[in-house]
Amino acid sequence: MNDLSLTILPEQADDGPAIDKLYQRTFGPGRFARTAFRLREKMAHRRDLSFTARIGTLLVGSVRLTPIRIGAAPAMLLGPLTVEPPFREHGIGRTLIEATLKAARAAGVKLVLLVGDEPYYATSGFKRVPKGRVILPGPVDPDRVLIAELSPGAFDGVEGRTQPDYEAKPSA
Repeated sequence: MNDLSLTILPEQADDGPAIDKLYQRTFGPGRFARTAFRLREKMAHRRDLSFTARIGTLLVGSVRLTPIRIGAAPAMLLGPLTVEPPFREHGIGRTLIEATLKAARAAGVKLVLLVGDEPYYATSGFKRVPKGRVILPGPVDPDRVLIAELSPGAFDGVEGRTQPDYEAKPSA
């Protein structure tokens, strides 16, 4: 991480206000209209699988995982992932993704879905979902719907509507 002293930690309850301000700065008010936000607004994210990035005491990044179902299959929705603009291009986003996927795998999560740019997320194991296999609750570019199997073959036979998983384990 070059000359920056980066700390990656699980999200804590008192991180919420700083993370919300980070989202406001990096995504603006348009974030509420995004399809992935529609899923997240109905379900609490898992703090034990969500992480923050700090340089010193300054919060510079965040990633969250929210329980969802794809058809009948349990999964997690990755996002939002954000890093303060002056700190981008230092690998902080990828470091946050690695931390959250490692924690998810250790917790027994088998699938992680996201809406994002395949070239960026492919390095973390995400692949494009075949068109029509996963139905999201709103308009989305099907080329941006990506899945990561945290267990080999976990996506085999999985398809259907994506919705919040209200039966999932609550956040730790």
